[in-house]
Amino acid sequence: MTDNGTQQQAAYVVPNQSFERDTKYIETRITADGADGYPVEPGRYRLVVSYACPWANRTIIVRRLLGLEDAISLGVCGPTHDKRSWTFDLDPGGLDPVLKIPRIQDAYFARFPDYPKGITVPAIVDVPSGAVVTNDFPQITIDFSLEWTEFHRPGAPQLYPEDLRSEIDEVNAVVYRDVNNGVYRCGFAGSQASYDAAYDQLFARLDWLSERLANQRYLVGDTITEADVRLFTTLARFDPVYHGHFKCNREKLSEMPVLWAYARDLFQTPGFGDSTNFDHIKSHYYEVHRDVNPSGIVPKGPDLANWQTPHGRESLGGRPFGNGTAPDPIG
Repeated sequence: MTDNGTQQQAAYVVPNQSFERDTKYIETRITADGADGYPVEPGRYRLVVSYACPWANRTIIVRRLLGLEDAISLGVCGPTHDKRSWTFDLDPGGLDPVLKIPRIQDAYFARFPDYPKGITVPAIVDVPSGAVVTNDFPQITIDFSLEWTEFHRPGAPQLYPEDLRSEIDEVNAVVYRDVNNGVYRCGFAGSQASYDAAYDQLFARLDWLSERLANQRYLVGDTITEADVRLFTTLARFDPVYHGHFKCNREKLSEMPVLWAYARDLFQTPGFGDSTNFDHIKSHYYEVHRDVNPSGIVPKGPDLANWQTPHGRESLGGRPFGNGTAPDPIG
């Protein structure tokens, strides 16, 4: 909010141009050997997220699946933000209770006083210094799997197993390009031609995914992996947001039988549905993207109760957690 109480939002659509995401993130890593100066240390770091953001939602899911809740604390920003980005408006007094800051940008500026890029979530903050360590969301979840193993819960799944890594990486690359980021290339397209191209690429990839998942329960191997987490957060937002708001409207997810069953299977798996907040998702996209939705009106639909309906994917076999176990219920 600005001083006069009016919300000022960033612009997301560049006229006559296709949408290009800036993917140059803060690449500092938290590792077991502390090579970048930030060693794995329980209680030292705070993962800052918003349940609205698909990239942040991945880290929430992986943290829960691996049982890292006690090792890495969680700070939650509200679902809406102004052009200065994410705020801790859900917390008493509008301050994160651990970092004691009103905006995640304060942690960015604590490390980079002239930080010139977007202030994004997820971000991991070094609590003692109050400075951001990284916002490199693809690497964050991989490092949760590989670098924080000492603090995984008993029965934690192998989300990035060594023998499947190359295939997971290949699947993740095309899913990111065509689906995870593809919906944004539709929604933030600045020309008809760029929208048409992104739309065609998105649905061609969704058709490819439907074929891939028709006879196997998970994207790679017979257990949940990093690849499933990355696809799920986009599918969860498809009908509430991307179908209408981003004009990804060839079909709803609920009209694509294989992907709809696959998404419900994951949603009903501990760690996925209980890490998903549809109210935050809808509020964020429809209220923040004012150049796409000038009125800021949030639609009442769709009815989301159908996420709990039977999916039948058990018949394909597979073991969600491999030789591990499900995380304990929340609460």
